[in-house]
Amino acid sequence: MLKTLVSFRKQLPRRTQIVLGVFGFAIFLTAWHLIAISGAIRPEFLPTPWAVAQAFVSLFTERDFATDIGISVGRVWFAFLLAVIVAIPLGLLMSTYRAVGALLEPFIDFIRYLPVPALVPLLVIWFGVGEASKIAVLWMGTFFQLILLIADDTKRVPSEYIESGHTLGASKGEIMRHIIVPAALPNMVDNLRITLGWCWTYLIVAEIVAANSGIGHVIWSLRRFVKTPEVMAGIIAIGIIGLLTDQAFRFAHARLFSYQNR
Repeated sequence: MLKTLVSFRKQLPRRTQIVLGVFGFAIFLTAWHLIAISGAIRPEFLPTPWAVAQAFVSLFTERDFATDIGISVGRVWFAFLLAVIVAIPLGLLMSTYRAVGALLEPFIDFIRYLPVPALVPLLVIWFGVGEASKIAVLWMGTFFQLILLIADDTKRVPSEYIESGHTLGASKGEIMRHIIVPAALPNMVDNLRITLGWCWTYLIVAEIVAANSGIGHVIWSLRRFVKTPEVMAGIIAIGIIGLLTDQAFRFAHARLFSYQNR
């Protein structure tokens, strides 16, 4: 068993991965509980895990937190899918037509290094304080990262594949549809999973701008009353949603591209 755990770059059994994952969470929760009850940090700043769990339940029973979760999930997925719809075709064009890449890549590199929170005042001026500005914040945090990842994925398709397509008389469109996209798709799906996580990290920023609903709004409003257990419960809710979404992506990736593990 120990030899399996310390093996270098070898795949662990699924059951072992689950056990280790649960064990890692157990270590974290134990350390958190011991620090919280030690008195080294005041309860207002670090409540116990049990206090946070109680606050988590109260958010659903007293504040209709499920509705806020649904609103936040809708915002994130709408902005993410909008970014995907634009980023995938542009990323493919940037990698297959180098003139398009030379034209767009410097500008995209410039924008993606700008901190999204610093752009919030400008986005509010452009889009107002309604849903559009919140979607714009989430979109900005996702699109400019995703488009470069898509372009890099398609650039890594071996040139031998494309040359073989030309040799067999395939048109540019056929090479794109039947060679480049299928070859790059596994990495593209993996990068979609990563960038969806980035989209979630901007949720609090998006929902503190004149919002009256959503997980970020709940966390920000509770912060003003120093309700630390409820604030931590809201943050944990984001983590749980992200973990479940990430695992769903991993499961779909393993099923769709099972041939990679053979």
